[in-house]
Amino acid sequence: MTQADPKRHAHAAFAPWALLLALLSPAVAHADDRRAAPLDAVYAAECGSCHLAYPPRLLSAASWARLMKALDRHFGTDASVDADAFTRIDRYLRDHAGPERKFGTTALRISETAWFAKKHGEVPTAVWKHPAVRSAANCAACHRGAEQGDYGERNIRLPRP
Repeated sequence: MTQADPKRHAHAAFAPWALLLALLSPAVAHADDRRAAPLDAVYAAECGSCHLAYPPRLLSAASWARLMKALDRHFGTDASVDADAFTRIDRYLRDHAGPERKFGTTALRISETAWFAKKHGEVPTAVWKHPAVRSAANCAACHRGAEQGDYGERNIRLPRP
C-alpha cells in the first residue's frame, strides 16, 4: 500500500470548486454589467432634469468626455453647468463609464453604439415610431427599471400598437 500524496488530494479537493467558479464567472460578470453605479446627486439633478440620467456604463469614458466638452451645444440645447458641477459630473461619468472595448467608438448617443445596435437589433421599426417611444433615447418607454438603472430583459415591456 502506497502513501497518498497530500498535495494531490488538496488539488483534487479544490477541483470541484474551481470548476464551479469558472462556470459562474460569466454569470456574475453579466449580472454585474446590469448593475448601475450609485446615482450621483449632482448628475441626477443637472442631467436628469431634462432626460433620464443615463447610467454612465452605457457609454465609454471617451464618449462622456466628448459630451462634457460640448455642453453649450448639447443636442441643440445649452446644458452648461457651473465649474463645480462640471468637475463632479465629469469625474462621476468617467469613473463609472463602460469599458472602451465594449464600444470601440466615441459615439455621442448611446443609440449610436454597436452595443446598442446589437441589443436592439430585433426591435421592430413600429416600436421606435410608437407615440409612447418616439426615440431610442426614451429608454423608460420599454425598460421599466430604467430610472433605477435596470435594463434587464425581464423588465422589458414593448408598447402595444
